[in-house]
Amino acid sequence: MGTAAHILVGLVAAFHVYIMFLEMFLWERAPGRGLSGFDAEMARATAPLAANQGLYNGFLAAGLFWGLIAGDPTGYRAQIFFLICVTVAGVYGGITANRRILLVQALPGAVTLAAVLAAG
Repeated sequence: MGTAAHILVGLVAAFHVYIMFLEMFLWERAPGRGLSGFDAEMARATAPLAANQGLYNGFLAAGLFWGLIAGDPTGYRAQIFFLICVTVAGVYGGITANRRILLVQALPGAVTLAAVLAAG
């Protein structure tokens, strides 16, 4: 179970790197606009906000990668902390911004958190 949990943590971290890249660097281009659903004008107007949001996604990814490489108990605790952050952010985003965030961020975060705790 430990290996599966580590793979899931790595996948969640990689997903957040991907979202960070979209929000910080591609927000005004097709991939970023596809994520937001904004037209060119709205994407341009919201680009600074998206870049800030992307930075937070980068911090989540960094924390999860740190949790994978740090020795225990620090690595284990970091994984739990950052997966809770991912899940809470996903629930909040799903409630306040777009319900799809519940499926693409909160659910994978919660499933991965359960796997890490089970492997604990």
